[in-house]
Amino acid sequence: MHLETLQLFCDIVRLHSFSRGAAAHQVSQSAASQALHQLETELDALLIDRTKRPFVVTAEGRAFYDACRTLLDDFEKARAQLATSRVQVTGSVRIAAIYSVGIHILSEQARRFMSLYPQAKVRLDYLHPHKVVEAVLADEADLGIISYPGANRSLTVLPWRSEPMLLVCPPTHRLARRRRVAPADLNGENFVAFDPDLRIRKAIDRILRQHEVRVTVVMEFDNIETIKQAIGVGAGVSILPLPTVAKEAANRTLAAVPLTIPDLVRPLGIIHRRGKPFTPALTRFVDLLRESDQGKRPG
Repeated sequence: MHLETLQLFCDIVRLHSFSRGAAAHQVSQSAASQALHQLETELDALLIDRTKRPFVVTAEGRAFYDACRTLLDDFEKARAQLATSRVQVTGSVRIAAIYSVGIHILSEQARRFMSLYPQAKVRLDYLHPHKVVEAVLADEADLGIISYPGANRSLTVLPWRSEPMLLVCPPTHRLARRRRVAPADLNGENFVAFDPDLRIRKAIDRILRQHEVRVTVVMEFDNIETIKQAIGVGAGVSILPLPTVAKEAANRTLAAVPLTIPDLVRPLGIIHRRGKPFTPALTRFVDLLRESDQGKRPG
């Protein structure tokens, strides 16, 4: 019993015709009929009742067809995986990312990628969000990683992950020991904010307005690292993505407290220039990013 015979049987059933099934395999109708007869002899079962016009697939034949389809599909998947694994992953992957993602997430993934594929290299550039978009559009970067990715006719956006947003404050702050903080608890607080032109700032401002919270913006910065430094010296509090403060929270140099605001997250997306072909290295790097985040996204 050969896979070719099983595929021939499946095609005869699928096409409802001996002649068309035979033609699909470039054999004569007589040869197809003989192959099916030999298969039925080996199985000691009648698969197709040829005494009727058109022929009828028997109950045993239908069960065998379903089993064969599963077997053949699995075989094709295994063959495709083997072919993919033989594709040599070489060349460079140029990534432009916003500071917080590059520092806290991508650097580790880049090291892992180059360990898996020693003949490939990753170049990471940490840029302001609009510079990330410009780098991808100018083909100075193959991929961009940004938060709150917007629509652009020249770009394709691949959703990647959603990061919970927390209240971040000094460990000595009045809210630092709370299990959860309600929006109203932030009223009147000195607030270290993102620059007004950043999408994350607009998203946070919108959430505060929706909950009728008024804070006093005392400082504005374009990156999370500087915001954390300002919080650390007691300038105020802020709202930041969990992965960017996990280390400080573990070390208790900063406190990170969940907010009672449903679905308050920072969405991250992978952008690339529309129509730009993916090299094997690019495909593997994107796969690695997505695999690393399995089970971490809300919902």
